[in-house]
Amino acid sequence: MNVAAPSTLINRELSQLEFNQRVLAQARDPAVPLLERLRFLCISSSNLDEFFEIRVAGIKQMQESSPQSTSPDGLRPAQQLAAIHKRASRLVADQYDCLGSMLLPELAAAGVGLVPRGAWDEEVRSWLADFFEKEIEPVLSPLALDPARPFPRIQNKSLNFIVRLQGEDAFGREATLAIVQAPRSLPRVVPLPARAEGGQQFVLLSTIIEEFVPRLFEGMIIDECHQFRLTRNSDLFVDEEEADDLRRALEGELAHRRYGAAVRLETTTDCPAELVKILAKQFGIGAHDIYAVPSPVNLHRLSAIYDLAQRPDLKYPPFQPSLPRRLGDGPDVFAAIRQSDLLLHHPFQSFAPVVNFLRQAATDPKVLAIKQTLYRTGADSTIVDALVAAAQAGKDVTVVIELRARFDEEANIELSDRLQEAGAHVMYGVVGFKTHAKLALVARREQDGIRRYCHLGTGNYHSRTARAYTDYGLFTCAPDIGQDVHEVFLQLTSLTRKPRLNCLLQSPFDLHRAMLAKLEREAEHAAAGRPARVILKMNALVEPESIEMLYKVSQAGVQVDLIIRGVCALRPGVPGLSENIRVRSIVGRFLEHSRVFWFANDGEPEIFCSSADWMDRNFFRRVEIAFPIRRPKYKQNILRDLEAYLRDDTQAWELDQDGGYRRVAVSGAERRMAQSELMAAYTAGRPLEE
Repeated sequence: MNVAAPSTLINRELSQLEFNQRVLAQARDPAVPLLERLRFLCISSSNLDEFFEIRVAGIKQMQESSPQSTSPDGLRPAQQLAAIHKRASRLVADQYDCLGSMLLPELAAAGVGLVPRGAWDEEVRSWLADFFEKEIEPVLSPLALDPARPFPRIQNKSLNFIVRLQGEDAFGREATLAIVQAPRSLPRVVPLPARAEGGQQFVLLSTIIEEFVPRLFEGMIIDECHQFRLTRNSDLFVDEEEADDLRRALEGELAHRRYGAAVRLETTTDCPAELVKILAKQFGIGAHDIYAVPSPVNLHRLSAIYDLAQRPDLKYPPFQPSLPRRLGDGPDVFAAIRQSDLLLHHPFQSFAPVVNFLRQAATDPKVLAIKQTLYRTGADSTIVDALVAAAQAGKDVTVVIELRARFDEEANIELSDRLQEAGAHVMYGVVGFKTHAKLALVARREQDGIRRYCHLGTGNYHSRTARAYTDYGLFTCAPDIGQDVHEVFLQLTSLTRKPRLNCLLQSPFDLHRAMLAKLEREAEHAAAGRPARVILKMNALVEPESIEMLYKVSQAGVQVDLIIRGVCALRPGVPGLSENIRVRSIVGRFLEHSRVFWFANDGEPEIFCSSADWMDRNFFRRVEIAFPIRRPKYKQNILRDLEAYLRDDTQAWELDQDGGYRRVAVSGAERRMAQSELMAAYTAGRPLEE
């Protein structure tokens, strides 16, 4: 079929910036607890960092290698970079306005103060001077700039200061400029001692260094001192066809990540143009790569206040995930799965059964083998603990670890060492394809033979993010799914042809084609007057051929509801093209992460959950899995969940055809919030057992 025309697509990069604007809106929302608002501000800042490190860096590389190439929406690299600078500048201005005009005053009023230099009294200054002398100065290495001492290498996203000074040092050398680098080992937020008036007060490391920087240059006159921060290209490149050892090649690249090509320079607004020009020239940065901001130059570091402030009243109230009744009857997870498939919806339902599934497998004498994919697991992973215990107990443990999980490469290399030392078989997936599928298989010898117990999920095997991300996970011992999962693992660990799967859909083979076919089927149902509807929930929608098919489905009269958390390149509501398509984004307490594909199918609904977004990389350059939901009760529950998101008029945003988002208007006196409704529903015991 034809790929969507450029004019019918929204630019991916600008859509990503719009998502960060929606995250920032949570920081401005007075209905959100105050420290949570600070956390949302920090998330928007961290997201923007990664956007420059990966997306902007990639466009810059494209501008150098192929300046006349165009994005799917028809923009050349230079046009994209100009548009990004304009939109990102507005986002950055909004971030600092939110901090300065809203969050800091409100936090101070609540007894959580960030104390600026101008507000230090003598007691605070004396304490900070002592702290600087004992805790900060010993690890600083101020570097004067002259012909014998060149400009130092600046690490990615590190805190630095450019200092203008006068005078001669002990050797009679004159200096006019120096650089002070703040090591990452230093805390960026320093709590002040408790005072009689109560409350908690904090000072930024950057402020302390600016105040006491003269102590680093005894005998010199300090004219000025300004913060700056450099963002570098952090995408790793490994030629997998040429690398004899993928792991060793990645280890070599990790050492260079801190010093990739410069893509963004942040300076404080009071930094003179002359000093900015010196920095820009040093890093090869152009005008569109410079962002002048109020202090501090790194908002993400303020997240430390969230952890340091002992104020549960300023955070979301604690939430206890529920357990399905079947799992509450006893510790035997295998017995519960044998009764029938079991679907969990995290974080509304606990992730503990997934951990217990593997822990029980590690100690059960009937378990012969465990196979699992790992993409992101986090430090001190209980999942990895269970796999190590299983290997040490003599089970045959095979783990497919994706070493190229962005920004988790080093952690994954370390956990692969731990698993190998325990005796597990560790594989690194397929050359040229990231393994993003979330699969676990336990082979257990039972009276009637070997039975395969499987877990398939939409999210990572990560206990911490399972408390903050919405995801589905399916337990099953259905023979057809078990055989499919077995075949996928054979493909990942051995040399086999493309397997014929019974019920799973797999990228890079048939997932894309199957989704297009199911969409076309809905159009055919609508044309014949049969019930037809599509609801798709995912993180991102950018693949042009899928978007073109969604336009076709809309033109056939099918109602299409898209719940897209982040990037969406489809233009909804365009007459004659997409008037039957509605796109909404939910941004709330939990990060919407589950991927669900629901098709009405003439009254016989078909539902797949998946690890895959509808992006080129997920369809064609990754190993992904979509798995069917077959129990009628679970089909009903997932549809109820989706409808809750479609009713939300509190945390929902709707996409306009021009690429902008507007907050959904309140529809009645009683506001609807999907995530709160789901917390209440699952706490009350839904889904009910059949």
